[in-house]
Amino acid sequence: MQKITPFLWFDGKAEEAMNHYTSIFKNAKVGNVARYSEGGPAPAGTVMTAEFEIEGQEFIALNAGPMFSFTPAISFYVKCFTQEEIDHYWEKLSEGGEQQQCGWLTDKFGVSWQIVPPVLGEMMSDKDRKKASRVMQAMMTMKKIDIKKLKEAYDQA
Repeated sequence: MQKITPFLWFDGKAEEAMNHYTSIFKNAKVGNVARYSEGGPAPAGTVMTAEFEIEGQEFIALNAGPMFSFTPAISFYVKCFTQEEIDHYWEKLSEGGEQQQCGWLTDKFGVSWQIVPPVLGEMMSDKDRKKASRVMQAMMTMKKIDIKKLKEAYDQA
């Protein structure tokens, strides 16, 4: 049991978000769905919370109305070790959302994600600052991260 669980506030789309996310990640599962009862802030039977798990990380989605929305100030970082993984998550999570610079995207629910290979951080922290700078410059031209182009920039003579 994890000590800290991301608790995501949705405007009536908690169950849809849970089903969407668990359909994208291979190691994911739907958990408990609690519904509002009579006298609650939403019609009886409406989903109140939807619990789910992705890659061992527990989440709770809450249907609580339009008072708050997501911002890129908090995002979920998805480590992708291959270009195929990057392509998969980028396509599925950005569908209906917005693709942004440097591997960031906002999904159709407004949740921000970073689809990034760990090799990017390794190259950008290289002691050879010229190599690191070339990688940074290459990344700044990308929306979806392209591992091959990053490596080309890194290996440039």
